[in-house]
Amino acid sequence: MSSSSSTPLVSFLQLLQQTAFETFSNSETFDPKTYVDLPLKFDLSQTTRAFHNLPRAPNGAVTVEDLNGYIEEYFEGAGDDMVYLEPEDFVMEPEGFLEKVKNEEVRAWALEIHSLWKNLSRKMSSRVMREPQLHTLIPLPCSVVIPGSRFREVYYWDSYWVIRGLLVSKMYKTAKAIVTNLISLIEEYGFVLNGARAYYTNRSQPPLLSAMIYEIYHSTDDIELVKRCLPALLKEHEFWNSEIHKVTITDAQGCTHSLNRYYAMWNKPRPEAYIMDKESASKFLNDSEKEQFYRDLASAAESGWDFSTRWMRDPPDFTTLAATSVIPVDLNAFLLGMELNIAFFAKVIGDDNTAEKFLEISDVRKKAMNCVFWNENMKQWLDYWLSSSTSEEAQVQKELHQNQNVYASNFVPLWMEPFYSDISLAGNVVESLKSSGLIRAAGIATSLSDSGQQWDFPNGWAPLQHMLVEGLVKSGLKEAKSLAEEIAIKWITTNFIVYKKTGVMHEKFDVEHCGEFGGGGEYEPQTGFGWSNGVLLAFLEEFGWPEDRKISC
Repeated sequence: MSSSSSTPLVSFLQLLQQTAFETFSNSETFDPKTYVDLPLKFDLSQTTRAFHNLPRAPNGAVTVEDLNGYIEEYFEGAGDDMVYLEPEDFVMEPEGFLEKVKNEEVRAWALEIHSLWKNLSRKMSSRVMREPQLHTLIPLPCSVVIPGSRFREVYYWDSYWVIRGLLVSKMYKTAKAIVTNLISLIEEYGFVLNGARAYYTNRSQPPLLSAMIYEIYHSTDDIELVKRCLPALLKEHEFWNSEIHKVTITDAQGCTHSLNRYYAMWNKPRPEAYIMDKESASKFLNDSEKEQFYRDLASAAESGWDFSTRWMRDPPDFTTLAATSVIPVDLNAFLLGMELNIAFFAKVIGDDNTAEKFLEISDVRKKAMNCVFWNENMKQWLDYWLSSSTSEEAQVQKELHQNQNVYASNFVPLWMEPFYSDISLAGNVVESLKSSGLIRAAGIATSLSDSGQQWDFPNGWAPLQHMLVEGLVKSGLKEAKSLAEEIAIKWITTNFIVYKKTGVMHEKFDVEHCGEFGGGGEYEPQTGFGWSNGVLLAFLEEFGWPEDRKISC
């Protein structure tokens, strides 16, 4: 399981990406991902031959005109391997849609967001099914919902919030199709890939598949779905608890705990960002340091937080990225949720032994999280840093190994039943969140560090707003519920104002300024946008919008 191998197609497209970067280096809009997404018109050997026959200057350079001509002749457009699809369960205004939204302006807007599911629905072109070897896109059995813009394929953790929105839109069939696709990836690869591309087979993403199935079951009582999915979930649980993801820690009392980390099966530049990763690694002199850095880059991408000071030993120095040395609070909360969901599903289908086993496993994880992550002074769960990224010898826990910086992820465990149901704990966490500095004018900031990375201040992301707000609501505490509503109103408002200004839904928002979208990171801000739409609909379903409440910054 050390490293996935690259396919000949991906290796060639990486070379094309590098050439394009050199040729179009003055282009402000250059996106390396475009080149690894290009479908071939002819077989790889013919395409490669034509590439090597391009006229070149003595320094190897290809002219803009020649490269453009070549790309046009030998490739379809990026994204042409998917075709638009009208989802069959879409209706303009579903029965019982957002009954608590009384304000006409907000309701009209919510219906526009609902109709965006049509824009984001796709199916594989018949050519992908017929000639998969010409595409980096991985064929999937059902229709898909994509995040939008440059994210023109299915993503793992995005799908959870897409499904939350689809359930509000009463699009149960589309939601189940997403799960069927993700299950097909487990059957093929043993885990859910980061996304449905050949270059994403080296890593997964935050494991929320069981949570997707739980929400669909909750809305539809589809017991057949549960029966079909349980074997795949058991396989996914095995993947996340395999040697590379598992770390044993000895706490101050001498007790040992097993927890999990992100760990990509890859030690080369990520193909979709090949030129940037090579550039970032250029300061490392020896190969083993470079390889470790590449593994940490891909592992940070597995976390979904690509990139953040959260993964840096010496922030904001990007080259000190060390994601495999971090035991993340949120990953372990997601795995706790997975274990509880597996126990629940097993019980639903009458497999009491499995149910019992997973309740025990989840209890062990909860205790480990309390011992290793919980910080009694801060009343938050803190990521735990390993002194090295190998997991062979048990690490002995010292206080200084907790990352004392404030991140929105420090509060994600509240989203899980064992924590939100503990009233005194939840009360402490609410107070801690209030005074954390994360709650800003337009929502919850990802961190307090303005590093220029996109999973840092001042960006706010839909999934983080949703997990924290839903955890607060589920605690049932009065002050938690009112804090949740206050955050949701800020978030809905900024989404609305940005939409009215730009005509689109954005991937991330600047929470310092109401009505501004977010920036930073490796690529231009994206629109569409799957999880933003899903969270918006989920918030409007939960909190409604009274007729007389104005919506403005």
